[in-house]
Amino acid sequence: MAISDLPQAWQKTPGGRTRARGLGLTFDGHPGPHNGITDVPGLAVGYCTLISGSGPLKVGHGPVRTGVTAILPRGQGDVATPVFAGLCSLNGNGELTGAHWIEEAGQCGGPITITNTHSCGIARDASIKWAAQRISHDLMDNVGLPVAAETFDGFLNDINGFHVTEAEVFQALDAAASGPVEEGSVGGGTGMIAYEFKAGSGTASRVVNHGDAAYRLGAFVQANFGRRENLTIAGVPVGRDLMEGRIKETHGTEPPDGSIIAVIATDAPLMPHQLKRLARRVGLGIGRSGACAYNGSGDIFLAFSTANPEAMRATDARVQNFAFLPDPSLDPFFEAVIQATDEAVINALIANETMTGRDDHQVVALPHDGLMDLMTRFR
Repeated sequence: MAISDLPQAWQKTPGGRTRARGLGLTFDGHPGPHNGITDVPGLAVGYCTLISGSGPLKVGHGPVRTGVTAILPRGQGDVATPVFAGLCSLNGNGELTGAHWIEEAGQCGGPITITNTHSCGIARDASIKWAAQRISHDLMDNVGLPVAAETFDGFLNDINGFHVTEAEVFQALDAAASGPVEEGSVGGGTGMIAYEFKAGSGTASRVVNHGDAAYRLGAFVQANFGRRENLTIAGVPVGRDLMEGRIKETHGTEPPDGSIIAVIATDAPLMPHQLKRLARRVGLGIGRSGACAYNGSGDIFLAFSTANPEAMRATDARVQNFAFLPDPSLDPFFEAVIQATDEAVINALIANETMTGRDDHQVVALPHDGLMDLMTRFR
């Protein structure tokens, strides 16, 4: 299919940034209308992006290159109803709050936020306060352990200046909406780096057919991982030929190992153990682009299902009924996770620009022309 024949939302972000398919890259599987996590009905995403200052670092003053991403599994209209969920930690040098309860009960409730490493606590606390203002006290037990996750943006950002406050978390949560999702250096992904290129927030989706039903599965990543020489796109090892502007060469220091937070959402009726199995497949998705889950990397993945809301709302002692797909039906969902995760990472790289941050640290953007020259040559 020619690029001009693709839906506009597959080609460009709402802000006009080119996405992977807008360059002519192709991926396995069929995306939903937005090719984003918001293709899951009812799900909402919001951002607060903080960019200010330049030059030498003055802790507490900047330069600032950070933000907050908010995901509401059931949207603004239903913050209280939890979702079945499962987790996978591929390499655990990172943080995702609420993890113990997800492992114990197979569910999570309330907002999901992603930010920088040193703002994870305020994101969690502010999420509880935000939710408490919107739901009744008798339901607060369901959202007392929200998910807040992080990756490290200290190479570009004044991370010890603690510029993310309760106000910024509220702003991201209040902004959460359905529809196409902005990508690149926005929200929690503002100061992030992947494969030594500017990266950050990325998303993609797949439609999974099961009998007469068509389910949606979406991936959202905060990409902050990988080494340049490992970068692979659509099977082509492009990183080894795109070595210009490496951080070690320009700044004389090795980049941090980094991390990735990935969120998988679906409207398919799945049980917690099945969602845990989906979360594990994220590792195969990031592996397609060259991830190695190095020692210093926090590679933590969450998967949840928005199905069965009635059962999730039940508070009495009666036996509850809910729908679920049998385990032998999961293979297409495993494939969808791998495909959508891979494309989300590449979108985070492509929908981006070169950024200069603290102490004039510069991280170059993935060059579109150089990339497509390589793809053409290898193809």
